[in-house]
Amino acid sequence: MNIQTKFHGEQEINKDDIIYFPSGIPGFLDEKEFYIFPLDGTDLFVLQSVKTTEVAFIVTDPFALYPQYEFDLPEEALEKLEIQSDKDVATFAILTVRDPFEETTVNLQAPLVINQTKKIGKQIILNQTPYQTKHKIMTPQEQGER
Repeated sequence: MNIQTKFHGEQEINKDDIIYFPSGIPGFLDEKEFYIFPLDGTDLFVLQSVKTTEVAFIVTDPFALYPQYEFDLPEEALEKLEIQSDKDVATFAILTVRDPFEETTVNLQAPLVINQTKKIGKQIILNQTPYQTKHKIMTPQEQGER
C-alpha cells in the first residue's frame, strides 16, 4: 500500500510492517497505525502515522545515546504488548529536533516500546525515574569536538 509521509513524500509500505498502537500516542490518541522509516545516513528513524501525513516523529535508539539507560517495563505494559521475550522488544525515544542540531533533546522519560514480533507499540510513561523529557543528545564536550 502507498502512504503520504511528512519527510519522504509518497512511499510504498508493506501492510504487515505497520505497528499498531492500541492506545495511540499521548497527544495523538486517534493515531493508531505507524510505520518506521530510516533516515538515510543517520541513526535516526521517522515514526510516521499511516493515517495523517503531518504526524511523524523523529526517533532513535535511546541506548545508542545513553548506554547506561535502563528501565523496567510495568507488568501491565508487558501484557498489553504481549511480550514473551526480550528479543521481541525494540525501544525508541522521541527527539525534539532543534536548530542548531546540537540543541536537540531526547525524551527518556517516555520511551516507545514495540513488540517487533506482534507489531504492537506503546509509549510508556516512566514514573519515579531520574529521566526527563528533555535530555541533550550531546554533551557540551561532544559539541565542541564537532
